[in-house]
Amino acid sequence: MYKNLPNNKNLRVNAQALRKEATKRERRLWYDFLKSYPIQFNRQKNIGNYIVDFYCKQVKLVVELDGEYHRDEDVFISDKKRAEYLEQLEMTVIRFKNEEIDKDFSKVCNKIDAMVNALKKRM
Repeated sequence: MYKNLPNNKNLRVNAQALRKEATKRERRLWYDFLKSYPIQFNRQKNIGNYIVDFYCKQVKLVVELDGEYHRDEDVFISDKKRAEYLEQLEMTVIRFKNEEIDKDFSKVCNKIDAMVNALKKRM
């Protein structure tokens, strides 16, 4: 287990820019749910050579939102490699499509909450 996460300091500026230029769905999930969640989440967290959308250190949970861009086969393969890397760091990765945020936001929030609670029980 890693005491400190691997971190590519060269990605810091990119992560800051992504926080400032968050997508509509990222903003909604952050401001309407994760920002005030009882356990701290970070947004656009630099882990290794990747920047994840949302990360909860306490339970090692990564939450990713997938838009149109993620439907491309090359991006799908890249996402799979990224998930494998994060899982090697003993993290759990859950993904939601933008449509899920738009159509059933409360269901997305409930899934994240359920995952956090399940992971807390394992720790």
